[in-house]
Amino acid sequence: MWARAIRAGEVAIEVTPAGGAPQRMARPAADADDLIVRVALDGLSPATRHRYVVSQGGERVEGEFATAPVPTEPARVSFLWSGDLGGGGFCRLLDGGYRIFRAMARHPADFFLFAGDTIYADVPCNRPGVVPGADFVATTLTEFRARHRYNREDAAVQDFLRRTPVFANWDDHEVKNDFSGPTEPLMPVGRQAFLEYWPVAAGGDDPHRMYRSVRWGRLLELFILDTRQYRSPNVEPDGPAKTMLGAAQRRWLLDGVTASTATWKMVVTSVPLAVPTGRPERRDSWTDVNVFGMAPENGTGFVTERDAILRQLRTRGVKNLVFLAADVHHAEVIRHQPTPDWSFHEFIAGPLSATLGRPRPLDMRLNSRSLFAQGGVYNFGAITIEPTHLVVRLIDEQGNALFTHTLGPE
Repeated sequence: MWARAIRAGEVAIEVTPAGGAPQRMARPAADADDLIVRVALDGLSPATRHRYVVSQGGERVEGEFATAPVPTEPARVSFLWSGDLGGGGFCRLLDGGYRIFRAMARHPADFFLFAGDTIYADVPCNRPGVVPGADFVATTLTEFRARHRYNREDAAVQDFLRRTPVFANWDDHEVKNDFSGPTEPLMPVGRQAFLEYWPVAAGGDDPHRMYRSVRWGRLLELFILDTRQYRSPNVEPDGPAKTMLGAAQRRWLLDGVTASTATWKMVVTSVPLAVPTGRPERRDSWTDVNVFGMAPENGTGFVTERDAILRQLRTRGVKNLVFLAADVHHAEVIRHQPTPDWSFHEFIAGPLSATLGRPRPLDMRLNSRSLFAQGGVYNFGAITIEPTHLVVRLIDEQGNALFTHTLGPE
């Protein structure tokens, strides 16, 4: 659980299963640095709605969340995903704030998957009609923290987060546009602020590790990738030595997806597989294709690594594979069939509030077919999984369904 205190000192947290007695009490202390409190609550009852109260002095906040079912339980799961909040100066409106979070709150979900660009630290919020307080580019820890707080202070965002667990992923704008991890001087400070403001429980010995898996009953396992921290410079020519994930994360992904006993395996990648982003001389997404969807002679994407991963997943017999992404500021549902005997899907949502994008030609090497694509609208995705099927919906800022598609498991 995450909270930001009123002042330095003790904060009381009480967690109660719906209809039961308090199950957990915690009294962490907020330090004077940034007043953030994070506490792990172990041993909660699975598949249970919990209510909580966080208080300090006379101030209190109430909320709720659901815990995951055990891995053998074929329980229905429903979740939302999107990304890209505050880009291009499209920040909190004086009239209504981040309105899309109100539409999201009308779709009760087990959790929300925030698939990158949770802030735009490198773009000032300087458009007319937006709430003041973020008209700067962040370069210090104090400024990065302030950009996170700016988005968190929105009333609609706060109301949504108090009732919906979040698995957050970063992309580039938490630091700097199209950055490549080890070569970006601002990465350590941007990473620190992200990990302070989004509780990421990855485990292991690396305090900076963000890639992790999340199991939700028998029907779903998420594999959340870190596509920034270990990547080679975008300007490097593509080839066997170029990597977006790094060797350790790539092994973890292949082994984890292959071994998963969940019906649906969903890989969360902050950048899409088949939609080109960045300039041709420094492509930022996995693909390097041109505006016609065709491969250049000397590409700068990460196609070699992408195709090696997909080839391994195919040869290992992985079924019911879905990639989830944001980043490109339009909504799309894609079916990829790189070989006649193997196919998988890619779902793209966003932006929540940012410059509006448009669909573009896909990478022809994946034999991709766009089932739906729409730009020019703020949007999020909703996925519901039952034992017999998966339903994906793309939904606009007013709560209207743009597209619905149903898949049955192989």
